[in-house]
Amino acid sequence: MTHYANARGIASSVDGAAAPTRSALRGLLLALLPLAIAACSRGEAQAPAQGGAPQAMPVAVVEVHAQTIPVELTAVGRAEGSKEVQVRARVGGILEHWRYSEGDRVKAGSTLFTIEREPYEIALAQAEANLAQLRASAEQAAREADRLKVLVADNAIARRDVDNAEATRKTSAAAVLGAEAAVRSARLNLSYTTVTAPIGGISGRALQSEGSLVAAGSDSALLTTIVQTDPIWVRFSFAENEFARLRRDMRGGQVSLIGADGKPLTEGGKLNFTASSVDSQLGTVQLRAAFANPELKVLPGQFVTARVQAGSQTAFLVPQAAVMQGDKGRFVWIVGEGGKAAIRPVETAQWSGGDWAVSKGLNDGDKVIVNNLIKLRPDAPVQPMSGPPPEGQPANGAAAPAKQ
Repeated sequence: MTHYANARGIASSVDGAAAPTRSALRGLLLALLPLAIAACSRGEAQAPAQGGAPQAMPVAVVEVHAQTIPVELTAVGRAEGSKEVQVRARVGGILEHWRYSEGDRVKAGSTLFTIEREPYEIALAQAEANLAQLRASAEQAAREADRLKVLVADNAIARRDVDNAEATRKTSAAAVLGAEAAVRSARLNLSYTTVTAPIGGISGRALQSEGSLVAAGSDSALLTTIVQTDPIWVRFSFAENEFARLRRDMRGGQVSLIGADGKPLTEGGKLNFTASSVDSQLGTVQLRAAFANPELKVLPGQFVTARVQAGSQTAFLVPQAAVMQGDKGRFVWIVGEGGKAAIRPVETAQWSGGDWAVSKGLNDGDKVIVNNLIKLRPDAPVQPMSGPPPEGQPANGAAAPAKQ
């Protein structure tokens, strides 16, 4: 009470002299009052959040179930024609005309080039004239031998004369055979002046221009190439362990092709060649598959991805973005007990479209988290949403709130 009285006394003593100072102090207190009220409000608002449970993070989940999927092996291969031939001139001469358009599809037996015919027509005429002459000589020798046979029967001539006549007849007959072969050869050479397609397929560019002199057996004899593209073949290789798996269950060797853009090119291919040895340098086994290619979807020389079915397996399909890599291997986040995030180590087998085929680590009905992955922590509460994350949203982005 004494202190209180003293304070009142002091206040009374300075009441008149310190009036301006008290007014200034009152204004300062009025200015600080709103700040103090705001600070108290924030403290009251934060107190429940600090003392309460953390909010559950919304995440998109996919419920996985075991299913049978095909085992597929993939390898980069290169396409080639099932038949590839070089069209060469078989006789020499001036190349007179092209009879095809470069790059067109040609049929077997169609005319591609013509070489000057006149020299070979002359050679054929000479061979036929020589044949006619030798035939006449052979006929005369045969008649002479027949006459001498009659005379020797009457002992009018010596036996030696008959033997000589018989030898002449046989010699003339042999000469006729040789002349007939020369005629066939000359006729064949004449036919070679028309260069035809040995197979049907896609023609290449002409390597010799009209008016060029070509010589059989030389570099100039190569005129063009033809590639048969239907069916088309694709060569590829597998490592030893992959090939061993393929041999156990080839399922008829069904093969499909994937283009450079990741889109399917063609299906229904069949393995038609498997190497009988392993490449000692690469440790791979070469294979080849044939595909129907009527629309020329695959070009010779094109690089493609060959996908071969090698049986089937039971696995869980998980979106690729949900499978993460850690120090101890691959893992996924799942919704564990009590709605909390948990890490589950997994073993993956292969890709299946846009999913990983998980062979070990998951159980039927597990809910795999597919987004907000970098924000997750073990035992953090999560709010699952069915289905994949919204389109255009990355797997590590924020998920939309669940619909109530």
